[in-house]
Amino acid sequence: MSAIALAAPASGQSAAVDAPEFNRDVRPILAEHCFACHGPDAADRAAGLRLDQANGEEGAYRERGGGAAIAPGSLEDSEVWYRLVTEFEDERMPPPEAHDEGLDEEERELVRRWIEAGAPYEEHWAFVPPRRRPFPLTDDEAWGTGAIDRHVLARLEAEGLEPSPQADRRTLLRRLSLDLTGLPPTRAEIRAFLEDEREDAYERLVDDLLARPAHGEHAARSWLDLVRFADTNGVHHDHFRDHSPYRDWVIRAMNEGMGYDEFVIAQVAGDLLPGATDDDRTASGFLRLHMIIDRGTMLPEESLSRNVIDRVSAVGTAFMGLTLQCAVCHDHKYDPIRQKDFFQLYAFLNNLDGAPETGGRSGADFARGVQPPYMRFPTDEQTTRLAELDRELAAAREAQKELEQAAATKEAIDGARAEVRKLGRERGRVEGGVRAVMVMKERAEPRPAHVFVRGAYDRLGEEVQRDTPAFLPPLERGAEEGPATRLDLARWLVAPENPLTARVAANRVWQELFGVGLVKTSEDFGTRGEWPRHLALLDHLALDLRESGWDLKALRRQIVLSETYRQASVAAPEAFERDPENRLLARGSRYRLDAEVIRDQVLASSGLLSPEMYGPSVKPPQPAGVWKAVTLPDSYPRVFEADEGEAARRRSVYTFWKRGMPPPQMTILDAPNRESCVARRERTNTPLQALLLMNEEEYLRAARHLAAAEIAIEGDDEARLERIYETITGRLPEARVSVALLSALADLRELYGANAGLAEELCSEAASGADAAELAAWTMVTSAVQNLDTTRTRD
Repeated sequence: MSAIALAAPASGQSAAVDAPEFNRDVRPILAEHCFACHGPDAADRAAGLRLDQANGEEGAYRERGGGAAIAPGSLEDSEVWYRLVTEFEDERMPPPEAHDEGLDEEERELVRRWIEAGAPYEEHWAFVPPRRRPFPLTDDEAWGTGAIDRHVLARLEAEGLEPSPQADRRTLLRRLSLDLTGLPPTRAEIRAFLEDEREDAYERLVDDLLARPAHGEHAARSWLDLVRFADTNGVHHDHFRDHSPYRDWVIRAMNEGMGYDEFVIAQVAGDLLPGATDDDRTASGFLRLHMIIDRGTMLPEESLSRNVIDRVSAVGTAFMGLTLQCAVCHDHKYDPIRQKDFFQLYAFLNNLDGAPETGGRSGADFARGVQPPYMRFPTDEQTTRLAELDRELAAAREAQKELEQAAATKEAIDGARAEVRKLGRERGRVEGGVRAVMVMKERAEPRPAHVFVRGAYDRLGEEVQRDTPAFLPPLERGAEEGPATRLDLARWLVAPENPLTARVAANRVWQELFGVGLVKTSEDFGTRGEWPRHLALLDHLALDLRESGWDLKALRRQIVLSETYRQASVAAPEAFERDPENRLLARGSRYRLDAEVIRDQVLASSGLLSPEMYGPSVKPPQPAGVWKAVTLPDSYPRVFEADEGEAARRRSVYTFWKRGMPPPQMTILDAPNRESCVARRERTNTPLQALLLMNEEEYLRAARHLAAAEIAIEGDDEARLERIYETITGRLPEARVSVALLSALADLRELYGANAGLAEELCSEAASGADAAELAAWTMVTSAVQNLDTTRTRD
């Protein structure tokens, strides 16, 4: 059970020997079973008792009726203990109506020992500032040198484990390349790294990969999940929305090494920065990425409230690692977030100078998928053409006016009006092709904000002012007069006193590089989130991030240079049984690659991947009628039309993302629909995934392209197979693998040689006959290598 897992010690000492820690061992149990009725939510609090805090009128230590809920050091005097173990059903807690099976034996034992040890309370670990701790002492002083390795090794030694040996060079190169760029190494890069005998060869490789443009594209992909980036509005008609300039900004920011503090500030309040640049305003489009419903579908007031609630939730998930949205209707059940706190944040984000719903279904703005306020990015050619059309329109209108004043013939006036309409349509067409991005812009008069009674937008309660949650450090205002601004909020998020932002960011970087964060629940650092498996290490990384100038590249570099990261992932079966998710870090992490990395790897290894960066989203081929079930007659666009040529082979970060039907190649492999912020993807294993990888036409085309290139090179089958295998996997095939694949090649040659129609159907690009049969056989062998476990797994 999760609560037992959370009770695992973080310091290296056994929980059976140490007194239980409240944060690590006890709080998760109380949150699971008790806080719903005896937690922060005052409206639903039972018996005037709070078990999330020790003192106060309703705290656990307070005495009432001659006794205390929890009497430090005394089980007999602790009403809570009696309620947990009593045999009388009508007195037992949790009560039957809670539909909670109650604490198991191990959980009760932890609570018992905690009370006997004095029932000490602690503030939740994530709500206090991170602090540095001395490096823990270890028996092995030779393994690793930095903070990461010292903390990891101390935990391993306490668990009676040893770290794994360093992975071989081929594995390290492929791991690094996939982790830092999302692309596999080429055969030339493999050869160069294997032959590089310099002591700092690995470090040079890391620096080279971090400096590549592909790094920004790969790092941006995770961020786009987190901020719910998509190319349609979602809900109802799910109309087209072009927010791609924001994506371009994120990629550039990642590549240029923008400080994470600047990255946060620009997205929350870039439009309010002194001397705000186009990039600053584009970044503020983060707050416009929520779903937008069509005008006339619901009342504007309701649409406004939904949009702003989404903005607050996005800020909470992306930057604070908190489930703020749980406080829309009532005080948070588990964290000290009051409903008032939520709507004080709401007050910062409800002042957009724009309509809360989509505009009409015509015109330039509808065609390019934006609604005011937005920024335009016309090309020089578009600027020139629009200026010409404006002059022609002005002249045509003046001519029409003169004809009307002169009482000219009807035919002459109608002709002039027709010319005006024609030029107007042409201008609209040109303007509709100008790229634009929705941004934030404040109303001159701040819109008031109220607590919503029970979360209902049309039941306004207490009016609230802009402020931050009371349990976190106070907000510092940039101006003494007037209300606080979004810029104040943005700067508060990255202030040194804020305990959350740096931890949340550091944890996500760790998650990207190990498959799971030091806090697995990267979306929730609250009391229902997971206790950090290495809290001291997380604090160290968070402080390093902040002290480096919020340099994410430096943080990634520090992690991948550690011995912890460089371990081999091979381990005995019992090691996987004991620690299936590698939370103890006794080996390298091994997990299935994300959908986009699998696709990009296939295209890159085949030589088909387009190097073009930036620009509008593209539509790689999809099954016929893929949007039919999720579009209405007036949806725009209604029918999926695939791009062709190089556009269809661009990196997956540029793929068109329809919220009502995201690319099936992605969602089958667990990509989100991006209707809401997703901080971590789940990884499943279904038959559909294998069917996709074996039958996707795009992947077969890539296999055929690589096979054709290899057939054109003179050589025997063994050499050709070795090149294909190394190109795709980064490794050389073992003898048994070569034997199996060469045997399959012989069978496939015989099959396609006897069935020319099958060969030509698979390889229509081949001339005919034997050529098609040979290409078909090698295509299927190449496809088999593409679908090996070693190919689609990050090792």
